[in-house]
Amino acid sequence: MAAKRKDPALYTLTAGSIAGAIEATITYPTEFVKTQLQLQDGSKGSARKGASAPKGPIDILVTTVRTQGVTAVYRGLSAMVIGNTAKAGVRFFAFDQFKYLLRDSEGKTTGYRSVLAGLGAGMTEAILVVTPSETIKTKLIHDGNSPNPQYRGLVHGVKSIVKAEGLGGIYRGVIPVMARQGANSAVRFGVYSSLNDLVKARLTPGETVPAAYTFGIGAIAGIVTVYTTMPLDVIKTKMQGLNAKQLYNGVFDCAWKVFKNEGILSFWSGATPRLARLSVKHNNTVE
Repeated sequence: MAAKRKDPALYTLTAGSIAGAIEATITYPTEFVKTQLQLQDGSKGSARKGASAPKGPIDILVTTVRTQGVTAVYRGLSAMVIGNTAKAGVRFFAFDQFKYLLRDSEGKTTGYRSVLAGLGAGMTEAILVVTPSETIKTKLIHDGNSPNPQYRGLVHGVKSIVKAEGLGGIYRGVIPVMARQGANSAVRFGVYSSLNDLVKARLTPGETVPAAYTFGIGAIAGIVTVYTTMPLDVIKTKMQGLNAKQLYNGVFDCAWKVFKNEGILSFWSGATPRLARLSVKHNNTVE
């Protein structure tokens, strides 16, 4: 019997890039809400100081649409689409290469090898693509909360950020981004592969995994990924806000201030919209 054809790297890269762009456009409102939840002041006692109480996902969405129009919830979309297009392509390409390098004597990549391949893919995409696109997206969204926004779209925003902060300005939060992407890929690919292997072990030779099982495996992997990596996502967003340079002196300082000022539960701010976004993605993909 002829061996199963392996898709060329270029095909994988192109397919992943197109899928990433489409996914980003469809799910962006949930990303917008998640970022707003993480950027808002949720500090303890904020209500006592006269500040507005932290808002929930629905309240943020409804208020934004009512006061600024529907297009406001797509602020920063261009940065996300460009980033996702490149990110998805890099991820699938990198994961395939790491899987090839880490295959065992039987040519398979299972167990911890799959986790390592996912980790390598996540770290690669974080360095090459994710950090700058996430920083620009976050700053554009945060800027929209100002009475007088200073960024007039993606190009002007990038120019302004680089002019004011140098190239380092679009690489804010690179450490938590790398940690999040690596953990995202390692956890989801690892959980997905492990559960998939368990199911396959109970099937007869040649039998394919039922669609319901595939959906369930993907859902479980997504939930585990979101809740285990959420603190990294929150720290990442905090460090990419407009005033982050003045507020935080590194990752640990940011984490400590979030814990001290906002409480432990704030590390899971935006988990619901993030999970909603992840639930519509393909079962074996991650953020």
